[in-house]
Amino acid sequence: MNSIQELISLLTLEKLDEGLFRGQNYQTPWGRVFGGQVLGQALHAAYATVPSDRIAHSLHGYFILAGDTRKPIIYQVENTRDGGSFTTRRISAIQNGRPIFVMAVSFQRKQEGFDHQNAMPEVEGPEGLLTDIQQAESIKSIMPDVYAKFKARQQNAIEFRPVEALNFDSDQAGKTIRNVWMKTVQEVELDLPMQHQLLAYASDYDLLLSAVYPHRKKVKANELFIASLDHAMYFHRDFDLKDWLLFVIDSPSASNSRGMGYGRIFDTSGRLVSTVIQEGLIRAKRSK
Repeated sequence: MNSIQELISLLTLEKLDEGLFRGQNYQTPWGRVFGGQVLGQALHAAYATVPSDRIAHSLHGYFILAGDTRKPIIYQVENTRDGGSFTTRRISAIQNGRPIFVMAVSFQRKQEGFDHQNAMPEVEGPEGLLTDIQQAESIKSIMPDVYAKFKARQQNAIEFRPVEALNFDSDQAGKTIRNVWMKTVQEVELDLPMQHQLLAYASDYDLLLSAVYPHRKKVKANELFIASLDHAMYFHRDFDLKDWLLFVIDSPSASNSRGMGYGRIFDTSGRLVSTVIQEGLIRAKRSK
């Protein structure tokens, strides 16, 4: 992904018929469709079927099958409900005639109500921090294989600046909690629906790894199979991704070959703009 314009183009679907859309794929180095791409595209399809005064406030998706990056994805939108204040859509992402992902999205007309939130943690600001790719440069000569894998997933649409130094030693256990600043690399004026689609895309950023870090002494990273199972996201307040957002990531639980990632996203003024929860499969690869 070379630019924010390229990412926007990826998330913007081709309309085939009423409630039917087609999307192309980001060619991932790992060969499977990136979950954040499907989240953003499915949300784009849903937004295309609702009135302009309805804004997404929550989505709940399930990853069913690994997507094939060589084939386009068909998105089918079901109009579940059109109410006075809320609108609900159900989206199926389809390849080879089978759903690889399903998602329900609820939209709401803007209304006045009560307002409270948890406080934003006190962390170092983004200015002066290295990006994740810049941090990886430190292992280029001593861990070339790890560096090559890290570099291969680099994309120049959204910039990520971890507050805590990344630990590339797979034999050293780490903490579940991480803080990452993020924003679009290029400053582009976008409407709120596209902001939501971009944030859905970015919200899949290493969320499950927080459940892996405490257990790295027990198993090496290349011996693990990790796959997203579901993804829930809540949009609390308006935001703009051309400004810095803080992604506070933690893992409250891992059990029964599943791990959970939990994220809160704040703007620089301390407003909680979104909450993300994801559960994924985490287990040792089967021996051949």
